[in-house]
Amino acid sequence: TIEALNHAKAANVPVIVALNKMDKPAANPQRVQQQLANHGLMPEEWGGDTIYVEVSALTGQGIDDLLEMILLSADMLELAAPVDIPATGTVIEAKLDRGRGPVATVLIQEGTLAVGDAVVCGSAYGKVRAMFNDRGQRIEKSGPSVPVEILGLSDVPPAGELLQVVEDDKTARQMAQDYSEKQRAAAVSRTRVTLEDVFKQLEDAQNKELRLLLKSDVQGTTEAIKHSLGKLAVKDIKVNIIHDGVGAINQSDVMLASASDAIIIGFNVRPDAQAAKLAEEEKVDIRLYTVIYELLDDVKLALEGLLEPEYTESVIGRVEVRNTFRHSKLGTIAGCYVIDGKVTNKAMARLLRNGVIIFDGRIASLKRFKDDVKEVSSGYECGMMLENFNDIKEGDQIEVYVMVEEK
Repeated sequence: TIEALNHAKAANVPVIVALNKMDKPAANPQRVQQQLANHGLMPEEWGGDTIYVEVSALTGQGIDDLLEMILLSADMLELAAPVDIPATGTVIEAKLDRGRGPVATVLIQEGTLAVGDAVVCGSAYGKVRAMFNDRGQRIEKSGPSVPVEILGLSDVPPAGELLQVVEDDKTARQMAQDYSEKQRAAAVSRTRVTLEDVFKQLEDAQNKELRLLLKSDVQGTTEAIKHSLGKLAVKDIKVNIIHDGVGAINQSDVMLASASDAIIIGFNVRPDAQAAKLAEEEKVDIRLYTVIYELLDDVKLALEGLLEPEYTESVIGRVEVRNTFRHSKLGTIAGCYVIDGKVTNKAMARLLRNGVIIFDGRIASLKRFKDDVKEVSSGYECGMMLENFNDIKEGDQIEVYVMVEEK
């Protein structure tokens, strides 16, 4: 509540307070008024200028009073929007209807929108084919402050996008194409890094990310998925949604994913034929889902797959150097006795001299007599060579160990 109040103050807009849940026996509007008055919302009956209306969303109590107060405040502030200009409005919600195509709910803010108007809305464009009011009734035109549902757009626009009437179809198409190019260029530029950046990312594990391009059938679903993905946390690896939208996965989506090394996530949508073919050519991974928790589970697994595996050291054997042999081509061969555990030819070796580590690296060769062997157990002798190291002396101790990946 305080955050909303701060937003209203920052925007310098009047506030009407709707006190909800007045149908509850324990409702105490006076206490709420006192608390809000401490933050500058002084009720009119206390000598202030803030309108308070008691309502109940459950029973409908006070809703008519609230609407009346909103209209009264608008009249007192002389709020008005022009109606004789090309309409502009904001998309509240949008979805892809299987029978009607892209459907957008738009709140008209100024001007008059009519059936047949050429419109552009971000990367979507078209001609208003049909329009419906909040009761689902077909209408021919509508003015400011009225939400309407329109059909006829080429694509599903995101919520919050500006819709505007333009001169004709050609203008609308060109404006939409220009918008798409700017968005695509901006998205790609955000994902391109210099060689220096790459080296820095390799050194800094915190910069690891899983890039996703998200498409769904309804804008509200897209926002819900984005919110859920934002909560996924796997150590220092993050989800980066480079683009999201509503509607079928198209060629533009595939090209953006290819340029950005992103995975395409589709929820209740599928790629069109051209996009599917292009994805195969560009080796772009497209994942399709109809259940959100399955989508989230897969993304979490993908995040875990980006983690660098963690290893712990496990000592498997201890060896004593009893004598050494010098070979002109191979180098120093250590004649060893396995004191404890075992030695394997794939293991690592740490050579100790008087308790000081002299060498730590790989075993280059392991032999029993003249035969190469994979393993030598405790109580047996063996010949051992260390990778790129010849300074082995009688009496040296060798710890044999392996690195075990933590699960």
